[in-house]
Amino acid sequence: MKAIVQDRYGESAEVLQLQEIATPEPGPGEVLIEVRAASLFVGDWHIMAGLPYAIRPSFGLRRPKTRVRGQDVAGTVVTIGSGSRSRPGNDVYGTCDGSFAQFVAASENKLAVKPANLTFEQAATVPIAGTTALQAVRDAGSVRAGQTVLIVGAAGGVGSFAVQIAKALGAHVTGVCSTSQIELLRSLGADAIVDYTKDDFTRLDERYDVIVVFGGEDSVSRLRQALTPKGTLVIGGGEGGGKWLGRGGRLIYAPLLSPFVSQRLVGFGVKHNRDDLSALRELIEAGKVTPTVGRTYPLTGVPDAMRDLQAGSSGGGKTVITVRE
Repeated sequence: MKAIVQDRYGESAEVLQLQEIATPEPGPGEVLIEVRAASLFVGDWHIMAGLPYAIRPSFGLRRPKTRVRGQDVAGTVVTIGSGSRSRPGNDVYGTCDGSFAQFVAASENKLAVKPANLTFEQAATVPIAGTTALQAVRDAGSVRAGQTVLIVGAAGGVGSFAVQIAKALGAHVTGVCSTSQIELLRSLGADAIVDYTKDDFTRLDERYDVIVVFGGEDSVSRLRQALTPKGTLVIGGGEGGGKWLGRGGRLIYAPLLSPFVSQRLVGFGVKHNRDDLSALRELIEAGKVTPTVGRTYPLTGVPDAMRDLQAGSSGGGKTVITVRE
């Protein structure tokens, strides 16, 4: 089968090569998926580059443990491993290691039935970003109807889902984005928008019950200024920072500070599972959440897609890799 393979870390997409490799065999509790579509996100760049260095104990100290890149997948079950409850022919979506390939072996526990109203390309954008947003808003943020919620990085892959999920839970949602992304946020149902190129939300008069952060460079102390006295801050990510921790320092600092202040400060990490994929499917099929697809590329175009992602020219929405028409 054809796959996008990486044998060394590097910040340039030149380390990604299209190669012919053996088709994997599904192990116990796994299924073999014929990949119809996958999606690309900033986490794939971090694994490609091996940065920040703090991720390497998980992904490989000197080179990637998994040669084939890609984590989001949508496709059709071909064969099943022992103990699997899936059936060949089922259309599924979820997370795995190695989705930039014609076939991938994936754990059944990280897959669910594909939403019936989505194409494979749309479905491939959901698993990582959607699950991250769901757990950050619903679980870590404990968002309830009537609360005021601020989403930092609201037009990004995760943030765009977070806006819709918070709205589905009945919150009044404000999104932080650049001028070019305002119309996108309006289309997602944001009640209010802060253009960070013109305004600093930490210096405005508004205070929020919950702030969920998926971008930006604001420190925990600055973010707290925009919270109500008993509000909740959820740190879910952010780009930039040093090569050792990136913006991960906020993830560590927030929960350490939390016991000493009146606000609840949470450092958040996603846990991929079938139940949350099923919950997302229900929201999507009910019309409460709709994925936003950006540019699409063929499997051979993954290096170009990665370059565009690095350059910030991915066209808005999640970048999709179409593997099989």
